[in-house]
Amino acid sequence: MPGLPLDDTVRFGLTSRLPTRAIVRETTAMLERLDFNSVWVGDHIAFTSPILDPLLQLAQAAAYSDTLTVGTCIYLLPLRPPAPVAKMTSSLDHLSEGRFVFGVGVGGEFPREFEACGVPHNERGARLAEGVEIVRKLWTGEPVSHQGRFLSFEDVHMQPGAYTPGGPPIWCGGRSDVALRRIGRIMDGWVSYVVTPEQYEKGLATIAAAVEENGRNLDRFGTAHLLFMRIDDSRDRALDDATELLSRRYAMDFRKAAERYAALGDPGAIAERLRAFHAAGVRHFIFDMLGTVEERNAQLERFAREVRPLLADIR
Repeated sequence: MPGLPLDDTVRFGLTSRLPTRAIVRETTAMLERLDFNSVWVGDHIAFTSPILDPLLQLAQAAAYSDTLTVGTCIYLLPLRPPAPVAKMTSSLDHLSEGRFVFGVGVGGEFPREFEACGVPHNERGARLAEGVEIVRKLWTGEPVSHQGRFLSFEDVHMQPGAYTPGGPPIWCGGRSDVALRRIGRIMDGWVSYVVTPEQYEKGLATIAAAVEENGRNLDRFGTAHLLFMRIDDSRDRALDDATELLSRRYAMDFRKAAERYAALGDPGAIAERLRAFHAAGVRHFIFDMLGTVEERNAQLERFAREVRPLLADIR
């Protein structure tokens, strides 16, 4: 992608809830055995079903694995005061020894969680941008000051700073032009969600233009996509199962969205979908293997056994 230095290696990860020690231990061991690269968790204060705090889940995952990158996909930074977030994320960066990607976003699908946090729904974009600025300042480990729209302080010295020099990479979700331009202006990567390969390519072009307009000189830009997946020899059955699961999760009819955005069907169909996203610029695939823990594990095994060999030539 012109103007964006993409990773030169394709990486595979899993997003999953990690609600118990046993599931964390089982999941991290399986991902390591199957040569996956990362594990991710989502975030909400209030959701349609139970969800734990993402940073606590990832701290436990990092303790069980010596190799997996751990990441938030995505963390609703506008709902929190940035300084405590800087402390928690810096701590996770240390505990993972630099294996942390801070994926952030504005959220907004559930306005009541903004009400519960005392955050105006229409301020979430501005709060995200200022929050990222504050977190990065505090990650330096040096005395810093800030004068902003939402927060001001003088000579605050948070110790230690981040483990990773310059701080963990901050990747951001979003699909609107405003969000994409913000990503190009201040973020280290993009995590897309419910987009097609064609939309991904177009979005990445918007980001690249914003990078150039703002005169940024990037060594690396992360390009990730969270992809719903259901492997089944019958595509119709995969679609039915995905629709049922996602409609229940999001409390809405998800059939049209599943048909358009998910990777569904036999290993060949899955590989073809991944190739299309790779051609559009994706280098980090984050799979949501739809189903129970047992179904998810079977899907992971089948991906490693039947899909990944079909992708051996992409880098």
